[in-house]
Amino acid sequence: MKIISLVENTSSDPLYDCEHGLSLYIETDSHKILFDMGQSDLFYKNACKLGIDLSLCDIAVLSHGHYDHGGGLSTFLNIDTIATVYVSKHAFGIYHNGDKYIGLDASLKDYDRIIFVDDMLSIDENLTLYSCNDREKEFDLGSFSLSKKIDGVLFDDDFLHEQYLLINDRKKVLISGCSHKGILDITRWFSPDVLIGGFHFSKLKLDDTLKSYAAYLDSFDTEFYTCHCTGVEQYEFMCRYMRKLHYLSTGMSIEV
Repeated sequence: MKIISLVENTSSDPLYDCEHGLSLYIETDSHKILFDMGQSDLFYKNACKLGIDLSLCDIAVLSHGHYDHGGGLSTFLNIDTIATVYVSKHAFGIYHNGDKYIGLDASLKDYDRIIFVDDMLSIDENLTLYSCNDREKEFDLGSFSLSKKIDGVLFDDDFLHEQYLLINDRKKVLISGCSHKGILDITRWFSPDVLIGGFHFSKLKLDDTLKSYAAYLDSFDTEFYTCHCTGVEQYEFMCRYMRKLHYLSTGMSIEV
């Protein structure tokens, strides 16, 4: 299985531009998958530079309903005419960061190739989507000051709109966009061989609390490739306490 970062907050090469967001191209023996689309059409521009034909993707997954992961959705729907796009049934809610709307383009929700996912959906014998909305949490990391609007009133976001892609293809590989529900619990729920995605630690202090999070993650026999909302400083700090932590910048490719 090959995973290529099309968009992330940083870049591994000046040839590839970066932005605050995430988009991953995943190629398995059976599928070509686009996981998230960044906040613009940059994922497509970088894919062209990398020699990746996104029109051949047969599956797309949107991890959650924020613009920095789904802002490029309209671009993808225009360049790819065959892919089924899997999004949470809650993805088109009204989501905010302070006063700023950070949700998706609501005009896309009736697009005929979009499939709305509830708690779990088995795409085939190797690909399954999970929301984990009913799973017990041991760690409460809060809402990160993010909110959702219901009937004009803002509430702390409970991230019902977030989902994860589990790939069973020789190894158990979990793909997570931002891990808003908590990377500690997500790792505990799945115990994957490989976990790829953001940890949403970028606002955390480099202190004993973050050290304890790193130690907890290191207690699992999991290879971590992190990016985006983890934060570069937080990543570098956690590397001191984790044996299998790597960073996945724009333009980088890994094989698992």
